Amino acid sequence: METRNIFENLSCIDHRYSLSEASVFEGLSKYISEEASIRSCAKCEAALVKAHLKMRGNLTDAAVKKLDEVAENIDPQEVYAEEEKTKHNIRALVNVMKTKVDSEIGPLIHLGATSVDILDTALSCRMRDVTKNVVLPELKTLEKYLCEIAERECATPQVGRTHGQHAVPITFGWSIAEFVSRLGKSILRIEELSNQLVGKLAGPVGSYNGPSMIVKDPEELERMYVGFLGLQPSEYSNQLVEPEYVLRLLLEMNVAFGIIANLADDLRNLQRSEIGEVFEYFAATQVGSSTMPQKRNPWNSEHVKSLWKAMCPRVITFYMDQISEHQRDLTNSASQRFISDYVSGFTMAVARMNSVVKGLQADKEGMARNLENAGGKVKGGVLAEPAYILLGEAGYNDGHEIIRKITLEAEQSGKTFFEVLKTHEKEFKDITAQLEKLGVENPANFFEHPSNYCGLAAVKSKRLAQKYAELMK
Repeated sequence: METRNIFENLSCIDHRYSLSEASVFEGLSKYISEEASIRSCAKCEAALVKAHLKMRGNLTDAAVKKLDEVAENIDPQEVYAEEEKTKHNIRALVNVMKTKVDSEIGPLIHLGATSVDILDTALSCRMRDVTKNVVLPELKTLEKYLCEIAERECATPQVGRTHGQHAVPITFGWSIAEFVSRLGKSILRIEELSNQLVGKLAGPVGSYNGPSMIVKDPEELERMYVGFLGLQPSEYSNQLVEPEYVLRLLLEMNVAFGIIANLADDLRNLQRSEIGEVFEYFAATQVGSSTMPQKRNPWNSEHVKSLWKAMCPRVITFYMDQISEHQRDLTNSASQRFISDYVSGFTMAVARMNSVVKGLQADKEGMARNLENAGGKVKGGVLAEPAYILLGEAGYNDGHEIIRKITLEAEQSGKTFFEVLKTHEKEFKDITAQLEKLGVENPANFFEHPSNYCGLAAVKSKRLAQKYAELMK
């Protein structure tokens, strides 16, 4: 087979990312490369012959072995050369396969099938196998790392953020638990959808015209055919397998991709110089900037989001491939080939995210510093919420306004929220009494440190981490 310098390839997936994500690329190539595509079609043709022979009652172990060997070793270059003559990819494959088998088997290759009986069934096989063997292992590894961080940092105080502003305190484990939960559910859905992919052997318009000329029960032949491939038959087919099976799987991959891009964005922002709450592993020889030697850019997180930007819009094409006129047109023939690009880009982004979170560390000092200084111009101002809530519980109808004025007083005086709150003796006494009712330890000093107000962040972070770590097994 012709070899080519990888730097002469046109797609960045086949040179830049095939090197930086070599193991992932190798795994993907086994299932969704052009060679894998041709061989998966050959396996479908072999399964069809097996089904014919089994229906006749004369399928032998020798025939199975020979058919498997032919399908596994089909030469894509030979098929492409034949296609130059036939101008038809499946007919070219059939012609090549006929030359590889005994004369009594040759007539059965592709007999009763239309091209898409092979193409759509092979696509289902490839999507199932690449998802099971490459995509899901990468996703589950990422989820495992996230679970570890969420549990390890479940009680590490951090300032919450909404609208880009400091909000009430949380923990770093809680901020990661968001992605544990969101991604975990998506992984389980991807796994479920990949197991629901189907095949067909129903002929040019799906009504079993051709197969009915071969056997009395064409649906049994179809069940046997797809069964050899580990699939179930589609409930309804025209020339195509119902496109929604593959569409839903791709859409759920895109849901997961968006979650991962969101995670990458949050981690990138937490590494900003003025925030400095997490840091990625940085190799001793790694360079952050071509001109500023001191820089340690969060380039891996940025890379993940960039891949999402490149791949996410392709979902529009997946939707467009859902539509085919009458029993079938050919408008998906080119666009559907780019599914492999999407799956590759997605999986490589997951792998890159794995490299980020595997070595991700919380800068606990930075988190503590930011939390202590949180609240805008009022140090400790993020504790205004519990103060107002406790006043409300104590029966104050204007608790929100009282606390708002206390924050203004703190801002004008330069004192902390806690220092000013204590000077309002009646309110502070009533607030402290409410804290005592709740069983809060050392209630008089509750407002001294924002880290005292983290709600159930630590408890739920640990619970979610343990739940999804178990589910990923």
